[in-house]
Amino acid sequence: MTYKITIDKEKCLGCGACTQCDNFEIKDGKAYAKKSEVEELGCNQEAVDICPADAIKVEKK
Repeated sequence: MTYKITIDKEKCLGCGACTQCDNFEIKDGKAYAKKSEVEELGCNQEAVDICPADAIKVEKK
């Protein structure tokens, strides 16, 4: 199964909490997903859960 990751840049605080997952990094003060489509949720779901601004979404594709 494939999952699509989206980040709402308007909501993103740039706090870096999501960077605990290797797929995320902070650039120019906002979060970015290195891969916007992944085969497994893995730590991407943890990034969704930990984001204080609720800016990260993971949806089945």
